[in-house]
Amino acid sequence: MRLDHLLAVAVVDGPAAGLTLLDEVAADPRLARDHRVPAVRAHLVERSGDRAGARATFLAAAGLAVNPMQQRYLAGRASALT
Repeated sequence: MRLDHLLAVAVVDGPAAGLTLLDEVAADPRLARDHRVPAVRAHLVERSGDRAGARATFLAAAGLAVNPMQQRYLAGRASALT
């Protein structure tokens, strides 16, 4: 999976490198409504130090998630960044 790969790149090369790859992945129209893309973006934005940006992006991911457990998890991640 491409998301796994870009997360590995982010661990090795830093969150900015992962975000660059994520922009390529996010361009895939099949992922337009997939909560995983903004969830990964939020994680990388948080790792880069932008807590407010990460919070907003986690909330966006929660809004796309269809599973209530995923929604709660992502909203909880957002809440932890206030």
